[in-house]
Amino acid sequence: MLQFEELRLKLEALLPGIEDLAGSIGLDGLRRQAEELDAQASAPGFWDNMEFAQKMTQKAAGVKSKIEAYERLQSDYADTLTLIELADEAEDLSLLEECQEGFDKVQKSMETQRLATLLSGEYDGKNAILNFQAGTGGTEAQDWAQMLYRLYTRWAERHGYQYNILDYQDGDEAGIKSASIEILGENAYGYLKSENGVHRLVRISPFDASGRRQTSFAALEVIPMLDNDTSVEIRPEDIKMDVFRSSGAGGQHINKTSSAVRLTHIPTGIVVACQNERSQFQNRDKCMEMLKSKLVKIKEQEHLDKLSDIKGAQAQIAWGSQIRSYVFMPYTLAKDTRTGFESGNIQAVMDGEIDGFINAYLQALANGTLGKASVAEE
Repeated sequence: MLQFEELRLKLEALLPGIEDLAGSIGLDGLRRQAEELDAQASAPGFWDNMEFAQKMTQKAAGVKSKIEAYERLQSDYADTLTLIELADEAEDLSLLEECQEGFDKVQKSMETQRLATLLSGEYDGKNAILNFQAGTGGTEAQDWAQMLYRLYTRWAERHGYQYNILDYQDGDEAGIKSASIEILGENAYGYLKSENGVHRLVRISPFDASGRRQTSFAALEVIPMLDNDTSVEIRPEDIKMDVFRSSGAGGQHINKTSSAVRLTHIPTGIVVACQNERSQFQNRDKCMEMLKSKLVKIKEQEHLDKLSDIKGAQAQIAWGSQIRSYVFMPYTLAKDTRTGFESGNIQAVMDGEIDGFINAYLQALANGTLGKASVAEE
């Protein structure tokens, strides 16, 4: 039947890409590496150094995950092709929807794995911390910051990532002044590093009785979570700690006691806060992890030799330029100023469908064609 023949041809057209993917991910090398790591884990005394053993075990799990993902892709391709051929032979149109779903699954899996091959940065495999900050503009900007918060938590949910609220400061009337979340999962930072920067919104303000068009800004800072990083040393006398009562929309995930912690790194003015953990000590430890991660990222971005060279680090997230504009009126469009990628389905974008933007960024980064963010104008 014509419908099945067309679907079979579309599926078979994916096969060269699937075969090329094996070389792109270095499948043979991954299999050798998995065998070596398994042999290492079986060696006597492997668990004598618990920290080293845990790192190697985590590394092995990551390698095996890539192998298993590719093998699932091969299996899904073969199963879908078989189903299409059987349905075509039986002329059973009731199976057409299932065949289409199988094709879609194979295509999406191939695109996801191809995208992962672009993640070659040192920290790409790490968990990510997202810091949201409303720009100037009061309630309008705070509402926009909360809309971005929803966008990225929806994205995390779509991709099976876990996210935890670290800090959440309600806006004066609506929205949020600031918030921090951690997103847990393989390559979380690698995918989300593209989202670091200033985001611009243009819409008819729901807070303006005159119905005028408003432009608002909010910043998203994305940093990799570097557990127990030793490349920076923070002196106790350089830290100011404030304790406050937890608040915000964390629900049962936020402990509403005076255990929330805010750390200020005095030499740079960098501030981090956490209210998610159950005790003041746990919140302080999490803050120290966040602070170290932020300092390492800034130090490396600025190619600095010493931590003391970091001054006025807030400039990293100042309202100087936009990476993306989200226009709700007079037309609907989300457009990235660095890659030119755009989507007219603004509602889907706000619901977390931003893979197209991430893919375009990673492709441009790999090709050396990534443009600069444009100057933001009210």
